[in-house]
Amino acid sequence: MPGLTPPPDTNGGVTYWCEMAWLPPGEVVECVSVRVEGARIAAVQPEVPPPPGAVRLAGLTLPGLANAHSHAFHRALRGHTQAERGTFWTWRSQMYGVAARLDPDDYLALARATFAEMSLAGVTCVGEFHYLHHGPGGVPYDDPNEMGHALIQAARDAGLRIALLDTCYLTGAIGHPLAGTQLRFGDGDAVRWAARVEALGRSQRAARDVVIGAAIHSVRAVPPEQMCVVAEFANRHAVPLHAHVSEQRAENHDCVQTYSATPVQLLHEHGALGPRSTAVHATHLSDVDIALLGGSTTHVCMCPTTERDLADGIGPARTLLDGGSPITLGSDSHAVIDLFEEARAVELDERLATRERGHFSAAGLLDAATSAGHASLGFPDAGLLVPGAWADLVSVRLDSVRTAGATKGTAAEAVVFAASAGDVHSVVSGGRRVVEEGRHVLGDVGALLRDATAELRR
Repeated sequence: MPGLTPPPDTNGGVTYWCEMAWLPPGEVVECVSVRVEGARIAAVQPEVPPPPGAVRLAGLTLPGLANAHSHAFHRALRGHTQAERGTFWTWRSQMYGVAARLDPDDYLALARATFAEMSLAGVTCVGEFHYLHHGPGGVPYDDPNEMGHALIQAARDAGLRIALLDTCYLTGAIGHPLAGTQLRFGDGDAVRWAARVEALGRSQRAARDVVIGAAIHSVRAVPPEQMCVVAEFANRHAVPLHAHVSEQRAENHDCVQTYSATPVQLLHEHGALGPRSTAVHATHLSDVDIALLGGSTTHVCMCPTTERDLADGIGPARTLLDGGSPITLGSDSHAVIDLFEEARAVELDERLATRERGHFSAAGLLDAATSAGHASLGFPDAGLLVPGAWADLVSVRLDSVRTAGATKGTAAEAVVFAASAGDVHSVVSGGRRVVEEGRHVLGDVGALLRDATAELRR
């Protein structure tokens, strides 16, 4: 698919000149030249005049943002779950209704549009927590990974790298078999799950823009004896392992009642924590849970816009970070897709919970949105504007009604605490310019989303 990348210069690369750029160790620098060769950054030169032929990027240029937790098909629910008071569980029943109607073609169209919305928001890499594997009734497609292939193609079309976190999902609740739409999620047991994912991994072995990772959906959906198989798979292949953890108090209660252990303790006992692991949500934790997560340097992915939309609660982000768990960010159910909103919500939620300010700096929140997020998805060579890193450049306007008045000294704070996804005007992802002047190479993304979601309601 053709992009809007400028013609290469005479040496075969493209040079971008940034009015301001956010460079290690976390500071805003003016007049920065970034040379891109292929998919990588070849050189970064601060405080230089624009080189001849350079593409000028106004505002503040950041490394690409990493959306570390996504369910692409949940995008179809936006605006359709707010009419009644409901609960997490009534929301889930509506989500199952969408899942029941999706086929591979519908999923490709919806995911492509959703990922394009992410790209417009500055996301260059997505962690897709993928559990909608099979056809109605749980009958596998001719290619058992057809839905996974659709998600990979959708990400490529939209200009994103993807960590496809293939999710093991075996029970409908603790001690209960899958039923109804849930049958589409299951492989029978973790051994058969692993065999299917092995095949998917082989098909993507040569791909640089795809990581096939693993996920334990939750303690509700994966019995302890099956967790070991998933953890062993992730360790053997050295890939990310993600899991929903303690999102709801009911989940904790049922886990303790059945196993005499919290979800974090159960994951720890079965080898599922560690530096390549990510606990998603981690909202309702004990001191022991926090110590286990931090002691194992397990990442924690906060999804504040979803957590507040579903009334889940506020997780202890600052305590987790202080304890040794890197914090990452995800848009999860896509109530909104705006990583700046996710980032500032981590700080603002802490303020509400503690009635104090200053828990996270703008630089710390940008780390969560960039380098920490990419590392948690298996792309440790992304999320920094340094030579050798993936060539991801996200430029944010500093002259919009939200950001006007920002200076070099306040640019990072203006972006984190005031900008929106709509202020992103240019995105270079893996060396390819996929957003220029706020327009995606796929065209009218709003129309793509409208058509994809309407198809699911016919």
